[in-house]
Amino acid sequence: MLRWFDTGAEQPVAGTGGNRVDWLRAIPFVAMHLACLAVIWVGVSWVAVGVALALYAVRMFAITAFYHRYFAHRTFRTSRVVQFVFAVIGASSVQRGPLWWAAHHRNHHRHTETAADPHSPTVHGFWWSHMGWFLTAEGFHTDWARIPDLVRYPELRWLDRFDTLVPVALAAGLFGLGALLERMAPGLGTSGGQMLVWGFFISTVVLFHATVTINSLAHRFGRRRFATGDDSRNNLWLALLTFGEGWHNNHHFFPGTARQGFYWWEVDITWYGLRAMSALRLVSDLKPVPAWVLAKAEH
Repeated sequence: MLRWFDTGAEQPVAGTGGNRVDWLRAIPFVAMHLACLAVIWVGVSWVAVGVALALYAVRMFAITAFYHRYFAHRTFRTSRVVQFVFAVIGASSVQRGPLWWAAHHRNHHRHTETAADPHSPTVHGFWWSHMGWFLTAEGFHTDWARIPDLVRYPELRWLDRFDTLVPVALAAGLFGLGALLERMAPGLGTSGGQMLVWGFFISTVVLFHATVTINSLAHRFGRRRFATGDDSRNNLWLALLTFGEGWHNNHHFFPGTARQGFYWWEVDITWYGLRAMSALRLVSDLKPVPAWVLAKAEH
């Protein structure tokens, strides 16, 4: 049974149902959404909502800055310790491990808007690109051949294989924190159940759907600055929601930069965060937008 939830297990043979929703593996995903309904019973408090928003922001940054711009595209350098810390934070987002994420994203760039791109809304439709592909046996597998630069780290391989341990630990910690606050500071009006529902379930579900809008909506709605050969688009609203990932046409034209908002007016919160981390010497060698790319944009 544990092997069934191991992303490093052997990939299903083509034609054996690997591209259909695997409902056994989908049970935790469906349960996460249903658990949000518990808000009816646990209620709401400003503390719980504040924790939910904070965890959304921290984990969104881990996904956009590290899962995407670092692990998938290697657009800056960092230490092994910082690499692992943000891999753990990213894993708490319940978007599987960093190796899985990077391998699938590199495959997306290699096969964008073709049948081999599992989350192309043009080819497969909106809902499949948004979340259907994520729930298949093929989608569950990590193709290590796509990430030879990452598999040499045993701690990342371990985290990828046991990626559910981090979210479970976060959920347990939030419940314990809420129970402690209920006992020590009853005036705050929070509880273990409330902190669990808001801080973990609601925050995580919103985070997931915000992240995958870049697969679905950012290939449908927005403006195209570059002729990229795909349907990627720039969308301010998605950029705000995903800390800069909404400048998706920019990214598809030149994915090798740590900055996706190519101009000062293109809000890219992840880029601002990386600049701050660079000033603190936590990351280095942030790859800029080349002059030839900006010249191309102007024409």
